[in-house]
Amino acid sequence: MRKAIVTGLALAGFMSTTAAFSEGEPAGDFDYYVLALSWSPTWCALEGDDRGSPQCDRQLGWVMHGLWPQYERGWPSYCNTSMRDPSRRQTEAMEDIMGTDGAAWYQWKKHGRCAGLPAQEYLDTAREAFESVTRPAAFQNLTKDVLLPASVIEQAFMQSNAGLHKDEITVTCKDQRIQEVRICLSKDLEPRSCGQDTIRDCTLDKARLDHID
Repeated sequence: MRKAIVTGLALAGFMSTTAAFSEGEPAGDFDYYVLALSWSPTWCALEGDDRGSPQCDRQLGWVMHGLWPQYERGWPSYCNTSMRDPSRRQTEAMEDIMGTDGAAWYQWKKHGRCAGLPAQEYLDTAREAFESVTRPAAFQNLTKDVLLPASVIEQAFMQSNAGLHKDEITVTCKDQRIQEVRICLSKDLEPRSCGQDTIRDCTLDKARLDHID
């Protein structure tokens, strides 16, 4: 009997773990979006320069990492969809806000298919989401790297976007640097509360924000 219970618990744990890391969910089945805005100088310093990314040859600040369909807990990825993939021309058109056409293609493949929209409609929705958020100009005008609390970034975005509340935005850090701002949006692209697995603020008091070089 004890062996049966242990086996059952182990199987339940395996199934739970498998569900948490599953991929290939049905497209269109999600609860809300996360708009992820990356600070380009951070990405270039930690990854992009070593890759020789053309994004790092441009003076970019906040770029759109992606528009991610999200569950209230967890997220779908690499979803099954009957929608055709975007053309090279369509992904190239996203370079101005995403840095490179390769970034747009990767985001479509991993996240965009999960929205259940035709490729161009998803890319248009992503652009609309990006343009709906005002990026504070002060960060664009830095002349040197600064150390600041991550909460300052969050406050600046809330002040620049009337009606944006603390439970609708989170700031992430990586290697002691400001990495991303993530804003939770409804399917109609209105700010809404983030799920508990998304709203995990960086708590650094001295996070580095590289200036745009």
